[in-house]
Amino acid sequence: MATLIPPHGGKGLTCCLLEGAALEAEKKKAEGLKKISVSPREKGDLIMMGIGGFSPLTGFMTKADWKGVCDNFLMADGTFWPIPVTLSASKEDAEGIKEGEEIALYDPEADEIMATMTVTEKYEMTEADKKFECEKVYMGEGTATAEEFWKIAKDDHPGVQMVMEQKDYSLAGPVKVLSEGEYPTRYAGVYMRPEESRKIFEERGWSEVAALQLRNPMHRSHEYLCKIAVEVCDGVYIHSLVGNLKPGDIPASVRVKCIDALVKGYFVQDKVVQGGYPLDMRYAGPREGLLHATFRQNYGCSRMIIGRDHAGVGDFYGMFEAQTIFDKIPCPEEEGKALLCAPLKIDWTFYCYKCDGMASLRTCPHEKGDRVLLSGTMLRKMLSEGEALPDHFGRDEVVEILRGYYEGLTDKVEIKLHGAATGD
Repeated sequence: MATLIPPHGGKGLTCCLLEGAALEAEKKKAEGLKKISVSPREKGDLIMMGIGGFSPLTGFMTKADWKGVCDNFLMADGTFWPIPVTLSASKEDAEGIKEGEEIALYDPEADEIMATMTVTEKYEMTEADKKFECEKVYMGEGTATAEEFWKIAKDDHPGVQMVMEQKDYSLAGPVKVLSEGEYPTRYAGVYMRPEESRKIFEERGWSEVAALQLRNPMHRSHEYLCKIAVEVCDGVYIHSLVGNLKPGDIPASVRVKCIDALVKGYFVQDKVVQGGYPLDMRYAGPREGLLHATFRQNYGCSRMIIGRDHAGVGDFYGMFEAQTIFDKIPCPEEEGKALLCAPLKIDWTFYCYKCDGMASLRTCPHEKGDRVLLSGTMLRKMLSEGEALPDHFGRDEVVEILRGYYEGLTDKVEIKLHGAATGD
């Protein structure tokens, strides 16, 4: 019988989403509570806590958790966690809330109460605190000094901008989640809870499952990565982000169509599962690679495919920094508290004309000019400018979907190239 990897944290799937009578009662109570608006990122974090995707988290982090995660990847109780999961509030709102008080967490875009929360702690997040978080979580190893980092990060790093724009206080405490937002209906058949993916894997008899993280349309390099994973594992989980991205990125609905076309045309069907998850990208590079592995463990994946510049932005991170970071994280001895989902480290992949097929830097001896260097950034730039794509850049079915999307755009965002996109 197949045995899947256990959820992270040693407590099983910790799901904060209410259902049935308990949900209806909490919704009614929430209407009378003080409302605090949540950002899109915080909304995604709430939903992940609701469905068990962020197990063992059952609420937003305390100051001790926040500092421990930033400093050494460990929460206050010694559980591994790579990126802070915090809830920000204005000074006015925070001062009006007493510790122990229940509040309602409100999504202003959807005009919906997403959760209730018992506030166990409120703490100030000064500009120095925010900079500390940015330098610990978002600054890559290749940046010589913090001064050098800040010269470009404040203008060019969307994750850093997100942190620095947070309000002046953070609220900590357990949550009761009341909604999964628009995801179950908007992405029906793709959006999936961890219990659902685990059930599928178990029904197929899978034990070793590799996850592929996607925020770009699936091109030939992604396809190759998946097929490598299928060779060494029981199956692959193509897990696409369906939350918010930065301007110029391709929306989830289009990316899902591309994945469908590739899976139907180029994969053995019972070796692949497609799913979607509700987070926004943080663009934290190596740290986000660790986060991706952490919550994929909850979805039932024992391996996380990590290629070049995983979750990166611009030239902030080394090409394979998201691989080497797995070798440097702490490994708590207490059962369940260590990260168990291991990286499947794969070198830069591309199509090589001389090899006459997909290859990587480990297997191909030829020159840059012989290779079609596949990059989501390059793909978006060429399509947005109406340029012809080189042969073997993407499958024809996928390129046709993407061209249709770009032809329908009226407002286009300038897409900057960087070293990882050009092969420099």
